[in-house]
Amino acid sequence: MSKDIVIRGLRQNNLKNVSLNIPKNKIVVFTGVSGSGKSSIVFDTIAAESQRQMNETYSAWVRGRLPKYEKPHVEFIDNLTASVIIDQSRISGNARSTVGTISDMYASLRLLFSRIGEPYVGPASYFSFNNPNGMCKTCSGIGKILDLDIEQVIDPEKSFNEGMLNLPAFGVGNYYWKMYAGSGLYSLDKKWKDYTEEERNLLLYGSRTKNGEREHKRIEGIKNQFQRLCLMKGPEEQNDNTLKRLNHFMRETVCPDCQGKRLNPEALSCKVQGYTITEMCEMEFTHLREILLTIEDPRVTVVVKGLIDGLTRMIDIGLPYLFMNRETVTLSGGEAQRLKLVRYMGSSLTGMTYIFDEPSVGMHPRDVFRMSRLLQSLRDKGNTVLVVEHDKDIISIADEIIDVGPLAGRNGGNILFQGSYEALLVSGTLTGNAMKEKVQVKEHVRKPKEFLPVRDAHLHNLKHIDVDIPLRVLTVVTGVAGSGKSSLIRDVFAKQYEEKVVLVDQSAITATGRSTACTYLGFFDEIRKVFAAENQVDAGLFSFNSKGACTSCKGRGVITTELVFMDPVTTVCEACEGKRYSKEALSYTYKGKNIVEVLDMNVEDAREFFGGLPKIRKHLDALLETGLPYLSVGLPLSTLSGGERQGVKLAKELHKRGKIYVLDEPTTGLHASDIKKVMALLDGLVDRGNTVIVIEHNTDVMKMADYIIDIGPDGGSAGGEVVFTGTPSQMIEKGNTITAEFLRKE
Repeated sequence: MSKDIVIRGLRQNNLKNVSLNIPKNKIVVFTGVSGSGKSSIVFDTIAAESQRQMNETYSAWVRGRLPKYEKPHVEFIDNLTASVIIDQSRISGNARSTVGTISDMYASLRLLFSRIGEPYVGPASYFSFNNPNGMCKTCSGIGKILDLDIEQVIDPEKSFNEGMLNLPAFGVGNYYWKMYAGSGLYSLDKKWKDYTEEERNLLLYGSRTKNGEREHKRIEGIKNQFQRLCLMKGPEEQNDNTLKRLNHFMRETVCPDCQGKRLNPEALSCKVQGYTITEMCEMEFTHLREILLTIEDPRVTVVVKGLIDGLTRMIDIGLPYLFMNRETVTLSGGEAQRLKLVRYMGSSLTGMTYIFDEPSVGMHPRDVFRMSRLLQSLRDKGNTVLVVEHDKDIISIADEIIDVGPLAGRNGGNILFQGSYEALLVSGTLTGNAMKEKVQVKEHVRKPKEFLPVRDAHLHNLKHIDVDIPLRVLTVVTGVAGSGKSSLIRDVFAKQYEEKVVLVDQSAITATGRSTACTYLGFFDEIRKVFAAENQVDAGLFSFNSKGACTSCKGRGVITTELVFMDPVTTVCEACEGKRYSKEALSYTYKGKNIVEVLDMNVEDAREFFGGLPKIRKHLDALLETGLPYLSVGLPLSTLSGGERQGVKLAKELHKRGKIYVLDEPTTGLHASDIKKVMALLDGLVDRGNTVIVIEHNTDVMKMADYIIDIGPDGGSAGGEVVFTGTPSQMIEKGNTITAEFLRKE
């Protein structure tokens, strides 16, 4: 029998001198409320130390090019194995990064076309849109081009002399305006709307001779000039302010030469089984697999088998609706996590430790079942599977469960339970009680009296659907992954009614390492003003990013020493003792507390402390509403768990009082005991006269809704239709959908 992973004296983040043995070759699930310390054990300790020690086995030259990991705050850790980390971080990339390139399947497809494609074009590189041999020359393999948006640039009600052109360089009296006005080519007092087609072309593209040469060398036309001066320059050649200004005048259009297919005509002329490589890349995985199964050419037997195996793994993991040309930046966190996992599903390695961060995120209950089978197969191969999870279905298949708590932050960091699922149910912990509790279907639902129509929605896989979105009720939009619910609500409905909608989605909080909860929500400025007024000094003195910063660590609180080929060493700044502020800043107080002591307060205590200041209080009230009373107001955002980050994000939107709130899976990362709190918050928004629309898979959330819209019947091309609308009770009684089946089981 394999030895356990042994941990002694673990004090990482909020963990309180934790010691535990984690069995190998088992599925071990770590659970507990958000911020309890689960991730500190699994990711910040086990994963980080495993990676750090693995890196030490390489040469100094190689280590210098690998990610650096700091040694966790632990007295003793032993019996680690090599680890594979599958987290929720979105796959980084740009317009050139697709599902096909990130999964390596596109490389195999290129090889297939280079060997048996007709007519023969060349080696595999001739089918790559990232290679000069294969890319479309016009768009450089992007499939899209940036062009001047004439509607934003030209005011049709004005003449040249009246400032027809909105471009800064062409303002009345500016250099380019004088150049064009003095050319004698244009009617300066004629409004754009009265221009003839010839006159418009003259202004946009300049005057040319019969030979195609410009008549006036300096007058090239505003479109041509904009293209040369702005669009042909890379972002690195322009500052951020310039780019922001330019974005207003630009629009993204499909490349006119390749029609968005990214490749040159030669590559697009080559076919296999009657399809071009682009046509295959735009097929859903289920369809593409069917096509590949018909190829019997012995020259590509190995290539085809590898592609089919890869596609099968994609389908089995719940991604049958994806296609190779899908850009990776458009993938959700759950989709990205599953895509990463596919890389390891066909591996023959054993004795590994696979580490998952909430693998059920973004999954319909049907797909959660598939994920459960996958975790079990990894274990059965002789691997250790460590999972941070809240989902009941994943927790229930665990061989061992470790419950961390009892609460979050300072009130967490202890091991409350370790044992089987059956033992967890009678343990009396918050998690154990939540697992036993059965949420009842909402009996008294709000009846919608008004609706907002969506007509002929046909974006992505939506099949020209009509649907009415109810107002002033709590609506859940559900359906299997890839069914089209996000396309309908986020991309169609939210944009159609943009002026009424407050969108709270899963996109990352854009913040630096210095960003805190109070800076993100915007009330840190008010706190600094309070201190400045109390002490009659400059408010900048109370910012660790400005005048108040410790001069030694520049307001970071720590000093990191890079040792090139070794792991970095981070030490607490001796000058400020990790407080980030100068001695002068710390000498000033408000109500007997200095700025650091105030930032160390949790939300609940800060609410009482600043109770008489409404500009600060409203933000603290919002954090309390979103279930974060324990959070320190000055805690760096980088240290927050996924559930905490979402709570902070929601808190920022609450005070805006928008008419329609659209939330994308707000229960992501939340403990089962917190879901009711979130739903109570959303109910409160509706009670105040707002409309709340939630995109969600969680069956408990569906039960607490007033109205359900189910999109399906399946994902991808098999979805895109409205398959049910009505109350949760009506769905259970007569719903004939995949979601209805799982809702009845609950």
